Amino acid sequence: MGEEATSRTLGSDSVILKTGLTPGQHSPLTIPATVMTSLRQPRLAQLGPPLCQKRYFRLLPGHNNCNPLTKESIRQKEMESKRLRLLQEEDRRKKIARMGFNASSMLRKSQLGFLNVTNYCHLAHELHLSCMERKKVQIRSMDPSALASDRFNLILADTNSDRLFTVNDVKVGGSKYGIINLQSLKTPTLKVFMHENLYFTNRKVNSVCWASLNHLDSHILLCLMGLAETPGCATLLPASLFVNSHPGIDRPGMLCSFRIPGAWSCAWSLNIQANNCFSTGLSRRVLLTNVVTGHRQSFGTNSDVLAQQFALMAPLLFNGCRSGEIFAIDLRCGNQGKGWKATRLFHDSAVTSVRILQDEQYLMASDMAGKIKLWDLRTTKCVRQYEGHVNEYAYLPLHVHEEEGILVAVGQDCYTRIWSLHDARLLRTIPSPYPASKADIPSVAFSSRLGGSRGAPGLLMAVGQDLYCYSYS
Repeated sequence: MGEEATSRTLGSDSVILKTGLTPGQHSPLTIPATVMTSLRQPRLAQLGPPLCQKRYFRLLPGHNNCNPLTKESIRQKEMESKRLRLLQEEDRRKKIARMGFNASSMLRKSQLGFLNVTNYCHLAHELHLSCMERKKVQIRSMDPSALASDRFNLILADTNSDRLFTVNDVKVGGSKYGIINLQSLKTPTLKVFMHENLYFTNRKVNSVCWASLNHLDSHILLCLMGLAETPGCATLLPASLFVNSHPGIDRPGMLCSFRIPGAWSCAWSLNIQANNCFSTGLSRRVLLTNVVTGHRQSFGTNSDVLAQQFALMAPLLFNGCRSGEIFAIDLRCGNQGKGWKATRLFHDSAVTSVRILQDEQYLMASDMAGKIKLWDLRTTKCVRQYEGHVNEYAYLPLHVHEEEGILVAVGQDCYTRIWSLHDARLLRTIPSPYPASKADIPSVAFSSRLGGSRGAPGLLMAVGQDLYCYSYS
């Protein structure tokens, strides 16, 4: 080749360019005009039709499209149609627990000796659960206008089930507390009175439990998150500030507040080893506080503590962590060294609730993966699992009732599910009276004696601005 230039003729529609061979020498190079036209066009145009013909935009919240069709909207419509269908089925007919399962056959088996007293009682409760009907409870208050705007955040029944502590979200912002007297909850009227106190807070309530300081359930223990420059705290709120249900016993109520930043959970101790004490689960530690003396003990952990409960007989405090670990603290040991960890169990997701059974040999726990497991504390193994619970990220408590042999839990899908405690069978699924949403997850309370010792068994459900009662027929 050397310095010689080569040229090729490609046709009349061609463009001649010159390439340099050596400094000062040039040779013509011919390129078709069609190739030059394609080079002048944008590269994306070669991949298909012009971009101006097909444009795609992502629909964001607040878009002016009146009817956007998204996967989320389709899923919500399907869930709402399912909820309405289940509500209609519940209103039309009574549910049957099992085929051929009725009161007469059960009584006959008991008389023939095929059922012992315990099994007979459990099956009787199962039969009643399948026939529970929804009825709206009429709530009276000194401020009726507030009942129409305030929304239930959570409800919590006391030990005797004659009082219901409520946290309501106020329309203007913040929260309001109240106590509902359940002693007037009688069929068929179902009327109750809410005692309110002008105690507001603009901070989120992370956890709440009844506390027995002066007598059984004399106070309410609240864990409040910090806001801006205001640190988080644990507050002991006397129930007598709302209504004095123990005249002559209750002393004038005083609100006690303990500066405890970042408390995720709380529990009150009825154990003699930790008398007048409560525990708070914090970020990577557990804080045990004596209300009378003010003495504190701190136990370091590897994760945030989201759930707690004291054992009644054994000197143990059980804790559920964000990491999925469940461990027990031996209250007889100090916080020095590593000897205070008595038991360790593990879930695959963050633990949201722990409940100790009465014999204190078994523990029930739920997590943010929707798993509910029954653990044997002697062997540290899972002996039973309850299927059907739905949870992805919410703090959802468990309600264990051994007398009736049932387990109650509300899922993130707003369905309340009831299982048999002994064989993990799903007995009933109750849809929410409100459309399913993150802001309207129901809060429930079940008791074998709603309204006190003479009350009837039933389930209370608070959602939105309404309170519903599912009582045994």
